[in-house]
Amino acid sequence: MKYKQWNRASCPLERRRVLEEAGFTALAALALYARGLDTPEKAAAFLAADRGQLQDPMEMRDMDRAAGRVAQALERGERIAVYGDYDVDGITSTCLLTDFLRREGGEVLPYIPDRLEEGYGLNREALDTLCQEGVRLVVTVDCGITAVEEADYARELGMDLVITDHHECKAQLPRAMAVVDPHRSDCPYPFKSLAGVGVALKLVLALGGPDRQRELLERYADLAAIGTVADVMNLTGENRTIVRLGLEVLRHTARPGLKALLRQAGMEERPLTSVAIGYTLAPRLNASGRMGRANLAAELLLTADPARGEELAVELCQLNRERQAIEAEIYDQCIPLVQALPQNRRYALVLAGEQWHQGVVGIVASRLADRYSCPTFMICLQDGKGKGSCRSFAGFNLFAALEHCTDLLESFGGHALAAGFTILEENIPAFAQAMNDYVCACTGGKEMVAALDIDAEVEDLDLLTLEEVEGLDLLEPCGAGNPKPVFSLSGCMVTALSEVGGGRHLKLKLSAGGRSLDAIFFSTTAAEAGVAVGERVDAAFTPQVNEYRGWRSVQLQLCDLRPALTRAQAERALYEKFRRGESLTPAEAAALLPSREEFVVLWRYLQGHAQPSPLEETAHRLARNIARSAGKRETVMRTLVCLEVFDERGLIQLEHTTDHLHIALCQVEGKVDLEASWILRRLREMGGLSR
Repeated sequence: MKYKQWNRASCPLERRRVLEEAGFTALAALALYARGLDTPEKAAAFLAADRGQLQDPMEMRDMDRAAGRVAQALERGERIAVYGDYDVDGITSTCLLTDFLRREGGEVLPYIPDRLEEGYGLNREALDTLCQEGVRLVVTVDCGITAVEEADYARELGMDLVITDHHECKAQLPRAMAVVDPHRSDCPYPFKSLAGVGVALKLVLALGGPDRQRELLERYADLAAIGTVADVMNLTGENRTIVRLGLEVLRHTARPGLKALLRQAGMEERPLTSVAIGYTLAPRLNASGRMGRANLAAELLLTADPARGEELAVELCQLNRERQAIEAEIYDQCIPLVQALPQNRRYALVLAGEQWHQGVVGIVASRLADRYSCPTFMICLQDGKGKGSCRSFAGFNLFAALEHCTDLLESFGGHALAAGFTILEENIPAFAQAMNDYVCACTGGKEMVAALDIDAEVEDLDLLTLEEVEGLDLLEPCGAGNPKPVFSLSGCMVTALSEVGGGRHLKLKLSAGGRSLDAIFFSTTAAEAGVAVGERVDAAFTPQVNEYRGWRSVQLQLCDLRPALTRAQAERALYEKFRRGESLTPAEAAALLPSREEFVVLWRYLQGHAQPSPLEETAHRLARNIARSAGKRETVMRTLVCLEVFDERGLIQLEHTTDHLHIALCQVEGKVDLEASWILRRLREMGGLSR
């Protein structure tokens, strides 16, 4: 099991039918309901991704001042620097704004700091360099919101500064000509989840005006989509529109470098999705920044020369392979470091190393956070100082955690789920202790559990058709805030398995309900999954259409496997779910609903065994004894429901202890109508059954 906890939603049949009648397929209806989109109106509003969803950029605080100062620089012919970040969001932001300003006749110098030499954000040395090159206006993209001292230094140098960013704000904002960030406490802009490239796009739209919106969106939506997906922004609201438009533009991009990179990454002939950007395209662009050569990716996105674009694409793919090798080496070094930590120092992992590559430790932190189920902080040491990258787990707020430890840090910034910081080496032990104490306090000392959210159990295998699976495409683009739909099947039999892709992936055949299903479990071996042929498992998966030699079929892309419950365990779990008052699926309700004959058999047994003295028995033995006496199949859960109904109608007094049931018959005058039972009415309603 990859996840210790499965959170499985369920959709009442009547709600699913309402959504189906509105035109959604059954699988799509199950997924929409699980996400709180339980009416056609809510679903339509969430899924809308047309240009009408885009907000007016001038609603953003200081956008008028930012656009005004940039327009002034263009009119005056001032040299402008676009100062970005070295990740994909920063690189696409830099290229988007640079390309626009150059097309408007501006003299523009794109500047991306060297990750290894300069670090993140504005720095004095870079400002000195830009000033010496005659820059009069610096526009930041995807950075700058915490650059209070650097903004003051730019003023001393006589340069104007316009900040556009999307990171969390601290109490003090930089003193700049304009500070555009939707996270400003005084910013009325309604959509707060724009990426840095989204804010840069808004600045371009503000400069272009309403009449040029369509033109500019079609020109820059591809860059905006790549940066938004790569920075793991919520794909809701405006971001759905930006990414959907971007995917359309990307399929026919006019950028020679992007075309070449798509070809080198094997994406030219494959469907372009947000997942393909996140897992295939973005890592290759990101490799340049991680390896300290961010200008390679910027040049690739800006070049108009197809031959140069091809050279750069090849180089980026090679850099990505080097990044993967270094990442694997650091990850292997970290495992014994974690295992050597005492248990009370594992609420948060704080690891430091002298020779670690600063550009890849963030990825390693993410892998360790997933493996050990806790926030992870990786620190690269050099000359008594440390540069750290951290990644969250289970939604833990890193930004708030770093704020709590601010006295031990030189600087920090970022998001709730991913952030960076600098620290003196001498403060690391105190930081590790403080962070562990903070996480422990936030969690109450409880283990942070890896949980998988499942949209619904697939009870009817007839839903796993090509038409139904293709109907899930309307949820695209999928990503943060709108994950790909995940479903589950219980009690599947593993009939075949093999390791493919050089032993890196697991291919299986699962049998359920008389049907054989193909499944693939990426980056997992049979040993890691803990499965073997002949075992019964529960499967969590995203259904997809697999195409092979012109043949299209449904394949399950597995998210997790776990051992299936025995029949007795499954029955007891279903009964407990009902007792807790949770909603049941129609099939679950029908499985719990006793027949008239089962009531009769149980009543006769109680008359013979629960008087004159009460009966004490375990639920399992009681069900087994009743089944033997009547020559019927044993059903623990329906026996328990029958007892609950008898108790409700006053026929017995039922008490549950830890291990036993205590049953005493009551003296009742006249006939008792079991059909008036609230329990039975509730089960019939959930099962969609009439009396």
